[in-house]
Amino acid sequence: MPKNKTPKIKKPRKSFKEAFYSTREKIWNKKRARLKLHHSFKRSYREDYIRGLEAPGLVSHAMSTLKIILKNWKLFFGLLAVIVAMNIIFVGLMSENTYTAVQDSIDESSEILQYGELGRIAKSGLLLISTVATGGLTKGMTEVQQVFVFFFSAVTILVTIYYLRHLLAGNHPRVRDGLYNALTPLISTMLVLILVFIHSIPILIFTIVYSTAVATEFLAQPLYAFLFWLFGSLLLLLSAYLLPGSILAICATTVPGIYPMQAVNATTDLVQGRRTKFIIRVLFAFIFLAVIWVIVMLPLIWLDLVLKQNLDWAEGIPFIPFLLQIMTTFTVIYMTSYIYLFYRRMLDDPE
Repeated sequence: MPKNKTPKIKKPRKSFKEAFYSTREKIWNKKRARLKLHHSFKRSYREDYIRGLEAPGLVSHAMSTLKIILKNWKLFFGLLAVIVAMNIIFVGLMSENTYTAVQDSIDESSEILQYGELGRIAKSGLLLISTVATGGLTKGMTEVQQVFVFFFSAVTILVTIYYLRHLLAGNHPRVRDGLYNALTPLISTMLVLILVFIHSIPILIFTIVYSTAVATEFLAQPLYAFLFWLFGSLLLLLSAYLLPGSILAICATTVPGIYPMQAVNATTDLVQGRRTKFIIRVLFAFIFLAVIWVIVMLPLIWLDLVLKQNLDWAEGIPFIPFLLQIMTTFTVIYMTSYIYLFYRRMLDDPE
């Protein structure tokens, strides 16, 4: 005998107008759940956007980040060694000829000084500043090499966050654990990094316009200078408003099951009322790293100058380019750790 089938209950079909309004209501409900401040011309009160944050001081946070890296030096040294090796294989080191050209230009400039000599310490400092500031680390890279640099930077960020998450949870990850398990949100992270670049475009526009204005003496006129700095301030403020949320979204994309724009929306809400604190901390981190670069690289550049002046066989060895690659990778690891620890502070904050 045929089995009795339960009749299907047909839902009443909505008209286009009803479906449109119900969909719009769902979208607006999601938007209302987000924390949005100053998105209208209504007056905003200070009490509406002040959000406290229990976080350590600038020096304390910078030193605690360095302490975590040094305490687990075997873990992070393994990551650093792998990334440096991959960069050397697929990208290559800065050309020794580029470094030598910077050194020769400093030697030629020193001829205008008395006796035509610069102190070795002063020369070491000028070499460090000139090599980094003139783009010596990335000079002459092809498009394929730049893609590899972007890819290895994303890998370094993801693996560093994986290590920190497990270390803060009391686990003991190994180097291979991060390399095998941390790359799941690679595509999401790359999309967020592209968004970070897009949000940095106002700063890039300001840099290009400023270099052009200096070259053409556009800023010599007070009125033009006032208009330029007014325009430049608006560009810098735009990037300062957009970048904190997108930078913190890099940390949020590592959470399983979250999509890039969900991460951006969540971190934008998280950083509301705290953008100034975040920007100050990031600027201080760059100053702290600049001090580390000077402490580490100045003696090594001075030693390289001494060896190459006294030993002929040391002339062609890319000693400094190799060290610059190590320091660049360490900078990515440190900045990722610094920002992730601040992100965790904001998540754990009761407000």
